[in-house]
This record gives sequence, structure tokens and C-alpha cells, in this order.
Amino acid sequence: MTRVLFLHGYGSDPGGIRPTFLKQSGHEVIHPALGDDFDESVRIARQAFEQHQPEVVVGSSRGGAVAMNLNLGETPLVLIAPAWSKWGRAARIPANTVILHSEHDDVVPMAGSRELLRRNGLPDDRLVVVGESHRMTDDAAFQALLDAIERVGKTP
Repeated sequence: MTRVLFLHGYGSDPGGIRPTFLKQSGHEVIHPALGDDFDESVRIARQAFEQHQPEVVVGSSRGGAVAMNLNLGETPLVLIAPAWSKWGRAARIPANTVILHSEHDDVVPMAGSRELLRRNGLPDDRLVVVGESHRMTDDAAFQALLDAIERVGKTP
């Protein structure tokens, strides 16, 4: 079991399908409700991070941008279709990051995830192309999320 801080996307339910799936898969999931104000969302996420000290942070879409604006130290990061170019100011990600993105995403272009890897000097294998849409709720996307959590959790 891994303690996961899950940061949901804009307009998403913090107790939605992905955090529920992670819980059902045996992970401990902290999933605070992030508000409409981006800076307030970062404060909420920072407080949850400091209080619960997760082993992995997962950020979905806008929640990915929120995660990128936290000081994670050595905590691994999994980004799901991160909307980093639309929200926040951060463009840096730790070396122990995996990005999941669908080539069929019509909300957040995959080019942004490729740019994020390039800017951070990370290898192409840190981008996992999976999923049927931006929602990333199909079976392959769920499995890729579990695999990514396991992968970054093992990264020194």
C-alpha cells in the first residue's frame, strides 16, 4: 500500500473515480477538495502534503499544475494530462516523474507533456501514451496509473 496525495482536476470531484479506484486497489488516498482559486488550491494541497507526507503525489490536469507548484522534495510525482501551461507558474518537475497522457485528449494537448519532458531533460519513456480521452478512466489508463505509482515509488 502506498500513501498517495491525489490532486483532482478543475471541476472534478475530489472523491471521484480515480481516487476511488486507487483506494479499491489498496492504496491509502488523501484527496483534498481543491477550490476554483488556483493559489488557494496550492495552499490546500501544500497543507495536505505537509500533514500526510505522501509517498507519491498524483496530479490530474489542473491538479497536475497544482502539484508542480508544490515543493515536493524527493517525493515522486505522477502527472495525468497536466495543464501546467494554463495554470500556475511552475515548469519544473522532479526527475522521478511519470506523465500519463492520451493522444485523444481534446482538453489538454499532449504537446504540452512532451514540452515538459524536454524542458526538464527527462527521457521520452517518462511519458506514457495511454487512455481514450482526457478523463483517463478506461481500463488501460487505470492500469497505467497503478504501474506509474509503482514505478516512481521504486525510483531512488
